[in-house]
Amino acid sequence: MIIIDISRDLLTTPVYPGDPEPKLQKIKGLEFGDEYNLSALYASVHTGTHVDAPTHFFDNAENINDIPLDKFMGNVAIVTLPSGPITGEVVERYFPKYIKKVILRTQPDNVFFGGAAEDVAALGYELLGYDRVAIGGNNEAAVHRALLGAGIVLLENLDLSKVEKDGTYYLSALPIKIDGVEGSFCRAVLLENDKGFA
Repeated sequence: MIIIDISRDLLTTPVYPGDPEPKLQKIKGLEFGDEYNLSALYASVHTGTHVDAPTHFFDNAENINDIPLDKFMGNVAIVTLPSGPITGEVVERYFPKYIKKVILRTQPDNVFFGGAAEDVAALGYELLGYDRVAIGGNNEAAVHRALLGAGIVLLENLDLSKVEKDGTYYLSALPIKIDGVEGSFCRAVLLENDKGFA
């Protein structure tokens, strides 16, 4: 079995504009004469590879701990999008209908356009991932509301550089358990065997 790490490093990955930069502080250290090493972390829960829960944009909605863990695990389709805006036609042509979890390999100019996010929401996905921190363009909030409002978990800021081909893989992207929050760090991996998926 092959394990492909598709997570980005929490401390070195650029953050969404306006979010705080992550900071790691050494509290105790062997080099200081302490008996052990101990570090503290300050970061937005939307730093690095992370999951968005519906409460990110909706009051009284599911937070990270409310979401069933099976949404973060299972067969996932990796799909490469063509260059240009993500329109309803692109959704119809490239977004698979046979699976509940999809990860998008995007192009720099891919942003949701018009009602395309609502078209994706209507497909009934459990999880939608992508290799950027945002793909909504000027309508980032509206895209999040359309997808999260449909119960789709968002898996953001993935690193697909080691995923050589599109296809079906087994995904594990369990979020860190933090009660009441709207997002969480996660370690996302794909599992592959000689048949193409685990």
